Amino acid sequence: MSTATADLRARLAGVATITGSGLDVTDERRFRDEVLDGLVFEAVFGNDASVRDAARWIIWSASQALGCRSASIHELYRARGRGEIDATRFTVPAINVRAVTYLTARQAFAAALERDAATIIFEIAKSEMAYTDQRPAEYAAVVLAAAMREGWRTPVFLQGDHFQFNATKWASDPRAELGGIRDLTREAIGAGFLNVDIDSSTLVDLSHPTVEQQQRVNAENTAELTRLIRDLQPDGVTISIGGEIGEVGKTNSTEAELRAYLDGYLALLGPGTEPISKVSIQTGTSHGGVPMPDGSVAQVSIDFDTLGRLSTVAREQYGMAGCVQHGASTLPEEAFHHFPEHGAAEIHLATGFQNILYDEGGLPDDLRAEMMDWCRTNVADERKEGETEEQFLYKTRKKAIGPFKRRLWTLPEAAADQIAANLRAKFGLLFDELGIAGTRDEVERFITPVAVPLLLPEALGGSGAAAASAGASVFEDDGSGE
Repeated sequence: MSTATADLRARLAGVATITGSGLDVTDERRFRDEVLDGLVFEAVFGNDASVRDAARWIIWSASQALGCRSASIHELYRARGRGEIDATRFTVPAINVRAVTYLTARQAFAAALERDAATIIFEIAKSEMAYTDQRPAEYAAVVLAAAMREGWRTPVFLQGDHFQFNATKWASDPRAELGGIRDLTREAIGAGFLNVDIDSSTLVDLSHPTVEQQQRVNAENTAELTRLIRDLQPDGVTISIGGEIGEVGKTNSTEAELRAYLDGYLALLGPGTEPISKVSIQTGTSHGGVPMPDGSVAQVSIDFDTLGRLSTVAREQYGMAGCVQHGASTLPEEAFHHFPEHGAAEIHLATGFQNILYDEGGLPDDLRAEMMDWCRTNVADERKEGETEEQFLYKTRKKAIGPFKRRLWTLPEAAADQIAANLRAKFGLLFDELGIAGTRDEVERFITPVAVPLLLPEALGGSGAAAASAGASVFEDDGSGE
């Protein structure tokens, strides 16, 4: 055992004990207030993989013991599809945390606790994992640590967002592209993600004469990955799975496309396998918004009629929760109450929180300038002809998050406090507009979190593989069947 991992064990003295089945937290207050901050930092920035694995195992095991287990939202979505939940009462926010993840997630949990809200999802997309330098095992550890730090005692919904096929790579080598998505799915589930959104909408081919033919490859890949997920999911868990019919930023979706996709998918999946419970559609938004020459974001018009009509079809004809809205975080505040009114099941929010970090105060001017200079130097090839400096920086500044991750995690206290206050206010507004106050009752009624112990890693004296290893099985079979 290394000195660093021995130090991790020492921090647990008098607070928690590693047992044969996980972690026994004997002093929750001290664990939360005195241990977690340092533990999560080691889970992200530990000097070697063994330290990071050990810290992540401790966090995961503590979350299992303290009532905030990673869980699937599937059963709540199925209840919504059965009409047991009013489809116009609330829309579930799915939050993509790209930067200062611990600080950001803490603000979301705090705002939710103030409202007795529990229907929130924390997600990260395939593309975001790369440019923010956050693999699934790290992301899971940070979000779960944030939940415990705020005293959360409700299931935590971790989601793989946009597990997306690259159309160019698919055209040249479909087997390899599918294999990459399969590997990412194994990695995410192995790290504790119990919600996965499959996105093969990029492979929809509008050159075909019928919508059934256009959606065929999309349906095939969704069915293929559904079967994989059902094989990988832990005992007692039905992972929530989403599909997608219209690539965000493209032409708005139609009812015919929704039906063609779902009918084709269900026929390919066959009986006996639990299908997806939601579908993402396109209604007029684009990821990150459309930057104007001065760097502001263009106003967009959401086709709420399409969102409402297709959500009704998904619920009433297919027993699903409804449809999912992507690319919405940069919409004006007055738009958000329309999503529950039109029966949207879920709404994905990302760039707006990144914009708060960059534009609304707190981030030191010199650090911001350094990050913009990094973009000018390192992603200059992404500058498009005719683009202004402001447009280029708005579109590319997300790429600076990974290279500056440690600097962002170690901001001066006053800067971090200002950013935290800005984020918390935004989360509160969004949660109110989306109607999720008081949804703890729904979660407690329909979601029964299952114990999912992870194998003790070698660094702590066990034989478990690293949770971050693609395809690694880190679930522990304790024979309980929970």
